[in-house]
Amino acid sequence: MRIAAGIEYDGRRFRGWQSQPDKRCVQDVVEAAFAQVADAPVRLHCAGRTDAGVHALGQVVHFDTQAERPERAWVLGANTDLPNDVSVLWACRVPDRFHARFSATARRYRYLILDRSARSALLAGRVTWVHRPLDAGRMAEAAQALIGTHDFTSYRAIGCQAKHPVRTVTELGVRRRGALVEITVSANAFLHHMVRNIAGVLIAIGRGDAPVGWAREVLERRDRARGGVTAFPDGLYLERIDYPAVFGLPAAPADYGLTL
Repeated sequence: MRIAAGIEYDGRRFRGWQSQPDKRCVQDVVEAAFAQVADAPVRLHCAGRTDAGVHALGQVVHFDTQAERPERAWVLGANTDLPNDVSVLWACRVPDRFHARFSATARRYRYLILDRSARSALLAGRVTWVHRPLDAGRMAEAAQALIGTHDFTSYRAIGCQAKHPVRTVTELGVRRRGALVEITVSANAFLHHMVRNIAGVLIAIGRGDAPVGWAREVLERRDRARGGVTAFPDGLYLERIDYPAVFGLPAAPADYGLTL
């Protein structure tokens, strides 16, 4: 049978999602936890691989197993063996045609910036700190140029292995909540470092280091070497993965309880 599950994790002490030799990676600890419940090895497939230091509120995975377990047992059993910086939120049986990555219709990320003169002792590693004042209005205005279907070559890592750079961004918003500035972005799929590179450009615009039109200029150059600085991973969260309703996955909470 095929099981899908929702995973939440704090990425500060991980070298990313994907298993790497001699590195602490999220995939390894979650596979080990589910293997304990299944009493057999488990191989996970995820909706989107996250980099070192990047967090997830709603990562989705699937795996195949011969083990018959109640859905509640997959959740409680796995969480018993997981470290406290990873949690299984839900698990359910899905059709064999479901694939955590290829069945997804959209992905949503959130990037959190602490905009104040002093660094935070409590939010270190969970937000990116910018000590210079940011103009969230300028950032929001600049972000509009990136909505739609575009060639995002300038916004992907030079080593990105995606076959093509065209992606469709359906939402890209910026808002301020006190000292926090939030960037939220939804797309059909993302390129390597795409969200962090977008954040880097918007931060520069928010600080007044570049004009509002620079976000569009970077996009139209189609040259990563002439793009902006890649923002730190600290404030990046994989927030939600969307799937067709036919698969019957649990509805995503509106905010996943993220109230910093």
